Amino acid sequence: MLTTPQAIATLVNGRVQGDPLRPLAGLATLRAAGPDSVSFLSNPRYRSQLASTRAGCVILAERSLPLEAGECAQASLVLVEDPYLAYARLSQWWAAQRRAPALAGVHPSAVVEPGARLHPSASVGAFCHVAAGAVVEAGAVLGPHCVIGADAVVGAHSRLAASVSLMWGCRLGERNLLHPGVVIGADGFGFAPHAGQWVKIEQLGAVRTGHDVEIGANTCVDRGALEDTVIEDGVKLDNLIQIGHNVHIGRGSAMAGCVGVAGSATIGQRCTVGGGAIILGHLSLADDVHVSAATVVTRSIHKAGQYSGVFPFDDNAAWEKNAATLRQLHQMRDRLRQLEKKFP
Repeated sequence: MLTTPQAIATLVNGRVQGDPLRPLAGLATLRAAGPDSVSFLSNPRYRSQLASTRAGCVILAERSLPLEAGECAQASLVLVEDPYLAYARLSQWWAAQRRAPALAGVHPSAVVEPGARLHPSASVGAFCHVAAGAVVEAGAVLGPHCVIGADAVVGAHSRLAASVSLMWGCRLGERNLLHPGVVIGADGFGFAPHAGQWVKIEQLGAVRTGHDVEIGANTCVDRGALEDTVIEDGVKLDNLIQIGHNVHIGRGSAMAGCVGVAGSATIGQRCTVGGGAIILGHLSLADDVHVSAATVVTRSIHKAGQYSGVFPFDDNAAWEKNAATLRQLHQMRDRLRQLEKKFP
C-alpha cells in the first residue's frame, strides 16, 4: 500500500514542501523511519532527531520553520497547524486500508435467539450469543465470543472486539469501539449489611453510552442500581478501569488505565483522570477538571483545574488530623516567615 506526501497533505489539510510524489509505504518514528516512511514531530524534545532521521516524509508544524541546516535534509515536508492531530488522522486512514472489512451476516457457530433483531449489514462473529429482544444496528460488528444480553442495543457502526459482554438492557451509542474483554452492565457492588452478612441489592438500572465512545480491554462498567450508569458522547476509557454503578461521565472526558470511580460519582465534561487515580463515591467533578495519576479524590471538585495528591496511609483519626493540618501548611509557612523577619 503506497501513498504520497501530496495525498497526505490533502488528507490532513496541510501543504507540501519538497517532492510531492515520493512513494511512501508506512508510518514510523523519526528514529526508526526509512526512506519510504512517514514520520512526524509534535514534541519539541525530539527535534534533535530531525537531523538524523531517514524518513522520506515528515509532518511538521508550520511554526517549526525555518529548519536548521541538516534537519530533514532528504525528506519531503507536510506542514500543518497541529502535527499530532494530523498523525492521528493519518493513522486512522492507514489502519482502515489495512483492516480487513467485516463480512455482513451471522457466523454459522453463533447463536441468535428468536426475537433478536439484526440489521442485514451487521456482522456477528464466531461463537457469539445474541439474546431475544437484542438489537444490532446497521454496520455493527460483533467479534468472536461476544455476548449481547436480552433487550440490549448495539448502536450503528459500533465495533466490539473478542469476548465483549453487553448485559441485558444496556445500550451502546453509534460508532463505539469496545476492546477485548470489556464488560458493560455487570451488577453494581450493592449489598445491605444484616446480622454479620451481606444481603444482595439487585441492580435494576442499566448502562447507556453516547456516540463515539471507546472503552479499553478488560474495563468494567457496572449497571445502575435503579437509574442508569451513563457515559456521554466522546468519552475515552483506557484498559482495566472500574466504573461503579450510577456513575455519570460527561462528554469528552478521558481516563487512563487502572482508574477506579466509585458508585454515584459525577464526572463533568472534558475531564481527564491519570492512571491509577481513585474517585470516591457520591462526589462531583466540575467540567475541565484534570486529576493527576495516582491521586485519590476524597471530596468534590467544583472548580476547573489540575489536581494532584498523594498522602501517607495512617489510621483514620490521625489521617484526618494530618490532612486538616496539611491544608493550612502554606498559611503556617507565611506566618513563620513573618516571625523570622520580626525576630531574626
